[in-house]
Amino acid sequence: MNDLIVQRNNDLVVNPTPRCACILVLDTSGSMSGQPINELNQGVIQFIEEVKNDELAQYSVEVGVVTAGPDVQQQLQITPAHLIALAHTFSAGGGTPLGEAVSLALDLIEVRKGEYKSKGVPYYQPWLVLISDGEPTDAWQDAATRARLMADNRNLVVMPIGVSSADLNKLSQFSNRPAKLLAGLKFREFFAWLSTSMARVSISGSTTATVNLPPTGSWDSI
Repeated sequence: MNDLIVQRNNDLVVNPTPRCACILVLDTSGSMSGQPINELNQGVIQFIEEVKNDELAQYSVEVGVVTAGPDVQQQLQITPAHLIALAHTFSAGGGTPLGEAVSLALDLIEVRKGEYKSKGVPYYQPWLVLISDGEPTDAWQDAATRARLMADNRNLVVMPIGVSSADLNKLSQFSNRPAKLLAGLKFREFFAWLSTSMARVSISGSTTATVNLPPTGSWDSI
């Protein structure tokens, strides 16, 4: 068992703060090469650092990362923000196996929820943030149905984000809310919004309460 797994397990014992897991499913296919992947990397680093710098969110928000392209990789297991020592950076290449990536992300969320329950730690609805500049190149429909059902049943918040020429119709099928288009390459603005949203969730008085999220105008074009 590696050190991070031990730390994650111990944290559920010594830190009873209600948790909000946020797993990022990132398109790292070949079409993301160049400026897009560089901006995405900087945005993810910024997101993790901003969560870690929040006095409450760093102990409540847990972050995981799964990449899609050229294959599917779990880049970061779902980990309390204050335990994340270094954000990963990603390279671009290959196709876009979003179906497989989302399936893995959903499995990881279920495993982590089981760990919360076994330790008696309360938790908010997990978030799955899906970012792509194209469309899935694998069999994605079953994963989309699974994610959408979880969202319909209020077991998951699914936020599909399209970049550039993304197929917003297909991305929308992963959620009970329409996919939003990221204006330009405003990854930093989006991840700043996301970190603020996570911070608001982390100070909510109840894990079942509705949280008023900040407006999305700084980054979206819809």
